[in-house]
Amino acid sequence: MTDKDQNALVAAQFGPRAVAYVNSVTHSQGEDLKQLAAMTADRRAARVLDLGCGGGHAAFAVAPHVKEVVAYDLSRDMLEAVAAEAKRRGLANIATRQGAVEALPFAAGEFDLVMTRFSTHHWSDLGAALDEARRVVKSDGRAVFIDTVSPGKPVLDTFLQAFELFRDPSHVRNYSEAEFRAALAAAGFAVTAVTRRRIQIAFQPWIARMNTPAVQAEAIRSVQRQVSVEARRHFAVADDGSFELDTETIEACPL
Repeated sequence: MTDKDQNALVAAQFGPRAVAYVNSVTHSQGEDLKQLAAMTADRRAARVLDLGCGGGHAAFAVAPHVKEVVAYDLSRDMLEAVAAEAKRRGLANIATRQGAVEALPFAAGEFDLVMTRFSTHHWSDLGAALDEARRVVKSDGRAVFIDTVSPGKPVLDTFLQAFELFRDPSHVRNYSEAEFRAALAAAGFAVTAVTRRRIQIAFQPWIARMNTPAVQAEAIRSVQRQVSVEARRHFAVADDGSFELDTETIEACPL
């Protein structure tokens, strides 16, 4: 039994797997990264904050185009891996800072762009984190939130949350687009664009990256075999357990 709070659990889960996430094929490529790079192509003077930076791939995508990127994460090990990879790539304008997204150690209006990729489903308090994101972004700045999302329909949502939690006990929830829009509005953001995509997840690398115990990996496979045809079809569950997830890139500006 664990006695860790949510933030400690996230750090404990991801710290030992830092290098795996830096090297992850799933996380290191994608049209969403190209979209981020395009958004910052003409922002040479911009300061960018990458919330829950993980393996640093969003930071790596925008760093060549901006003045500075602060890669922010709970895990010191993850930040050390990001710093090492940034140095290897010659990206001297990436700085790292450790902390929780619900309490940012930055001044109001400090950043031109606040972004996050594949992190919000681990946040212990989505509303508090979005409030903080709104506080530290400039009044004429932008925010970009990229994550896997719930389809919204209860039967599909339950399946998604179940196998995410079996794989990783630090998982909180994948929000639907409607839920995320409501949370952004409450924090003082206006959604300006939403880009919807699907990503393929190869089962074995997915569980290996998190070092998921065999009993939990088998639980995922058991649930995959037993859920409704509708769920298997929506997530395109293959015979080897591989599947597809819905993702969204949500662009927003301060109200």
